[in-house]
Amino acid sequence: MKSRLIAVFGYSRGGRTLHPVCASRLLRAEAETRPGDVVLLSGWSHHRSVRSEAELMAEAWHGPPVELVVSPDARTTLGNARATSSLARDRGLDEVVLVTSRWHVRRASTLLRAALHGSDARVVVVPAEDPPARIARLREIACWALVPVAALLARRAPRPSLPESDPDVRATPSRR
Repeated sequence: MKSRLIAVFGYSRGGRTLHPVCASRLLRAEAETRPGDVVLLSGWSHHRSVRSEAELMAEAWHGPPVELVVSPDARTTLGNARATSSLARDRGLDEVVLVTSRWHVRRASTLLRAALHGSDARVVVVPAEDPPARIARLREIACWALVPVAALLARRAPRPSLPESDPDVRATPSRR
């Protein structure tokens, strides 16, 4: 069986701990992940002195012992989609499992499919159930106005390259 890429898109408001929305995405990814999968944790830090969403997710990981790839530079959903596309293409993976919030699925999957345009990768969406986030839902509606432009950027922009896997990011989760 070929490995899948499980892509977990981050979420935060700039805090020092994992936001509940991001924690529910991570929990859903842990339940979805099988041995042999590669898990991409994607998300940035709002402040230089604070760890990125991706690093916070890696620290909190309690799923199967799989390769975790930490991508701390994606500042937007478009950035998450581009990082995911880059890793899927670099590894030759033909299935990408997108894990994000139910209210974020439509925009995130649209941008991910645009970023993967021209590849043979299939996108499977696995929504996380997270706490109601009224402001996030309203922001999501507003962001839809930019989706056509962002999708074009996803298809045409150069793909970011992710660092080679560091042995330190290969997780054998510790239970705290």
